[in-house]
Amino acid sequence: MNRGQGNNRVAVLLVGVVVTMGALAWAAVPFYDWFCRVTGYGGTTNTASSESSEILEETVTIRFDANTAPDMPWQFRPMQNEVTLKIGETGMAFYEAYNPTDKPVAGTASYNVAPDLAGYYFTKIQCFCFTEQVLQPGERVEMPVIFYVDPEIVSDRDAGHIRDITLSYTFYETELPQTQAALPPAEGPDYN
Repeated sequence: MNRGQGNNRVAVLLVGVVVTMGALAWAAVPFYDWFCRVTGYGGTTNTASSESSEILEETVTIRFDANTAPDMPWQFRPMQNEVTLKIGETGMAFYEAYNPTDKPVAGTASYNVAPDLAGYYFTKIQCFCFTEQVLQPGERVEMPVIFYVDPEIVSDRDAGHIRDITLSYTFYETELPQTQAALPPAEGPDYN
């Protein structure tokens, strides 16, 4: 084999390595998201379309936490500090968001549950975090989250003792949807 063929082989091998690494990096985020949802790792919660069919006499206290990313101009807070429910009982809590700016601002909420082990059993039926939120200038909204703690938690060898759970959200500013971005600015009075 001559030197030119050896260089070509090395170049093809390096391109293959780069393509493989790129494909693995691209697949890492969806795979991690799937892994967290299946295992509850990192406090990721579950979702359901209906309430739990079983309610236990044991109770669990859910605490609520709210944060905003450093560049998010909204004010965001839970409207209650905590709620105590029977395990399996459906609960509802409200968060309040306020846009103090003079322009529309879009946001998306990320969330987690602590302790992490409880994430697998914390189930949301409805949540503002499922969709992007857009607040107009000066707009204040109350946003509900409907949830329950799966009764299976009491049978879990590691999570069965958990009776205090914190649900935490962080809002991040996102790009305005095209329909919002395309709206003309509000017209003021015509003084001419």
